[in-house]
Amino acid sequence: MVADPFLASQQTRLAEFLVHEKIPSIYTYREQVTAGGLVSYATNYYELFRRAAFMADKIHKGSKPGDLPVEQPTKFELVINLRTAKAIGLVVPPTLLSRADEVIE
Repeated sequence: MVADPFLASQQTRLAEFLVHEKIPSIYTYREQVTAGGLVSYATNYYELFRRAAFMADKIHKGSKPGDLPVEQPTKFELVINLRTAKAIGLVVPPTLLSRADEVIE
């Protein structure tokens, strides 16, 4: 599922539809998995927002934007919803579960 404000606003309806049709889904936002989606693998957007605020603060205090380093996400979070996996008849391998940052049961 692509990162889109409209689709995010319909996350529960989409998750219900995909579960009903037994379609596995991968999302951009962890909130979509807590709403019933199967898996998300993405950066922690709250951490990115904090880093953006840190950079804005530096600029506000006089740093030139061109002098600040370009930062890329360094941590990605894997969230798996086992309830959804069970509902669509999918068995999640233990090796994948062990790598997850969060498992919803």
